[in-house]
Amino acid sequence: MIGILIIAHAPLASALRDCALHVYPECASGVQALDILPNASPDESLRQAKAALTKLNTSKVLMLSDVFGATPSNVAQKLNDGIETRLLAGVNLPMLLRSVCYRHESLDALTSRAQAGGAQGIIPVGCTAPQNQSGPRHAPSYDDHQQ
Repeated sequence: MIGILIIAHAPLASALRDCALHVYPECASGVQALDILPNASPDESLRQAKAALTKLNTSKVLMLSDVFGATPSNVAQKLNDGIETRLLAGVNLPMLLRSVCYRHESLDALTSRAQAGGAQGIIPVGCTAPQNQSGPRHAPSYDDHQQ
């Protein structure tokens, strides 16, 4: 099974991991998060990232960072060997959920699926008329709940 390491600005990495484990709680040991604090030195962050990789206890890892060129991504790049690890910047929740769901595939296939999941998770949503609702209309501030 491929491990997943999320490296992002605090508290995003932990928040994303928590969301993913809400959906897939059985994957807790295969998903690690490293929140990079604003005052953390790059050397300390790299040490913590290496420790997080060790906790995954697997030889193949997909690393997900938030912003390319920022400290989390730069730290992850130092760990990325391109053979047994891959790094994608721009992590979002759809990307992470897709990654967790397909951890059993090859590292190359997982990387492709994760990237596609991240892009496909970005959907422009416009104003639409409520569907399948009968009865009088109410004020826009009233919460509509559809199943």
